[in-house]
Amino acid sequence: MKYALVTGGSRGIGRAVCVRLAQMGYNVIVNYVSNDTEAEKTLELVREAGGDGELLKFDVADTEASVAAIEGWQNAHPGEYIEVLVNNAGIRKDNLMLWMEPDDWFKVLGTSLNAFYNVTRPVLKPMLVKKYGRIINMASLSGLKGLPGQCNYSAAKGGLIASTKALAQEVGRKGVTVNAVAPGFVKTDMVEGLDEAELKKTIPMNRFGEAEEIAALVGFLASKDAGYITGECISINGGLYS
Repeated sequence: MKYALVTGGSRGIGRAVCVRLAQMGYNVIVNYVSNDTEAEKTLELVREAGGDGELLKFDVADTEASVAAIEGWQNAHPGEYIEVLVNNAGIRKDNLMLWMEPDDWFKVLGTSLNAFYNVTRPVLKPMLVKKYGRIINMASLSGLKGLPGQCNYSAAKGGLIASTKALAQEVGRKGVTVNAVAPGFVKTDMVEGLDEAELKKTIPMNRFGEAEEIAALVGFLASKDAGYITGECISINGGLYS
């Protein structure tokens, strides 16, 4: 049995990634923090795709909760390990820095950057012991280019990209790859409130991306075919920025 853990898997890109990994033969562990209905829907789609999975509810921004949930899963599955980790969970709380409240800064960094540490660390040792693993981090155009009103989100995603490159150098010789994917504007809840009609005029492809297109790239990076790709941040933004 092959296992993959996807954080923030109840909706959007996370859901599409869960389905893609199920199609690749993985038993998908769907992490989510609050929306039971949407998480159950993801699990249903995973099974419709011919795979199987389970739900693992915890807040990735909470170190103790993350470790407890992951270690609980490991204890319940002796001899098994999570060979693919997709750190997808993230939130937006946009505002100009001048008016950004401290809570909006720290919550965004907690869910997008601190979560990378909270979740990756407890799943890393079994990957190293088995000498095989795939870690894929969901970054963003914002972490590469920086976007006004997103100093918090840009800081979180920029830090995630840097951590991706650093960890890749630590674990490469053990057969573990670490990469980041940096989507541009994708049709999910994360772009609610943005003017799609105006923004797509700035994109050479003249459209927003689809969650399934991001999931296809994640699926490739999770495969054995991507075994010599590590420490990379791959943009997928319709030509908007490279």
